[in-house]
Amino acid sequence: MHSHQQDVFETSPPDQSSHVKAGTSHAVLVNGVATQTVGFSDRGLHYGDGLFETLALEAGQPLCWEQHMARLADGCQRLGLLPPSLALLREESLRVSAGLETGVLKLIVTRGSGGRGYRPPADAQPVRIVMAYPWPSYPAENSEVGVRVRICHTRLGRNPALAGIKHLNRLEQVLARNEWDDPSIAEGLMLDEAGQVLEGTMSNLFVVSRERLFTASLETAGVAGVMRRIIMESAPALGYRVTECTLSPEDLSTADELFLCNSLIGIWPVRELAGMPFKVGPVAGRLRRVLVEQGRIAGYTALENRCEG
Repeated sequence: MHSHQQDVFETSPPDQSSHVKAGTSHAVLVNGVATQTVGFSDRGLHYGDGLFETLALEAGQPLCWEQHMARLADGCQRLGLLPPSLALLREESLRVSAGLETGVLKLIVTRGSGGRGYRPPADAQPVRIVMAYPWPSYPAENSEVGVRVRICHTRLGRNPALAGIKHLNRLEQVLARNEWDDPSIAEGLMLDEAGQVLEGTMSNLFVVSRERLFTASLETAGVAGVMRRIIMESAPALGYRVTECTLSPEDLSTADELFLCNSLIGIWPVRELAGMPFKVGPVAGRLRRVLVEQGRIAGYTALENRCEG
């Protein structure tokens, strides 16, 4: 990051304190320094040239840290980014989350500053941005009674080179999420150009049929969510076979259950999709209880009480 005054970007109104304030609207470290500015020449700002991870915080500790770091490392390798020190990221994450009982940890790694043009500079130095936010006010009943979901008009483009990784280019999700403002609709499902169902704007989708789990193959588009991976690894021990496949809207209409997942919401059953009612069945609830007990989903009483408030 350049130190020149004309080459900084304010991420929010300047903080009058030189210290990170945990538990306020957000606390930020940029390359380990308490600041709210990044260089205007940063390639993450110019081109979305970078990656991010979003983790749940419970008692000030990030959940599923190893899985998130594995995905970050895979993304760095695929984009040709110099991976950050995981020990350093861990230390900075604990600094910004200090004092937060529950919250959200967001990690951003960009390729760093460079001149104009798409070609990355050979000597680019990656930039780390570590932030902590308060827990979002999701209704606590979403996990029990289920949520209403719509089908988005915005389609996901096919791009195998970027499929699966959580890169900073999220305009498809931005456009899709801007399609509705009804607070009673919790999520929108996104299809690809061929009309196959891939994922939600912020979540992955599982279809339950005869106690088997099906989820979309993400070889050409979509984000391979950490919670999706955890569910795929945990379900067989509970007697549920998991299959990655292509999913059509018709496949969803005949499902026994549908549920959404990500690292913050955990597991949300779907009770209505595009006006069609669905049963909130036992599989989603059983998986959620097991993962809460294992400390992989932030779902304890204190957290749910906060959501209700």
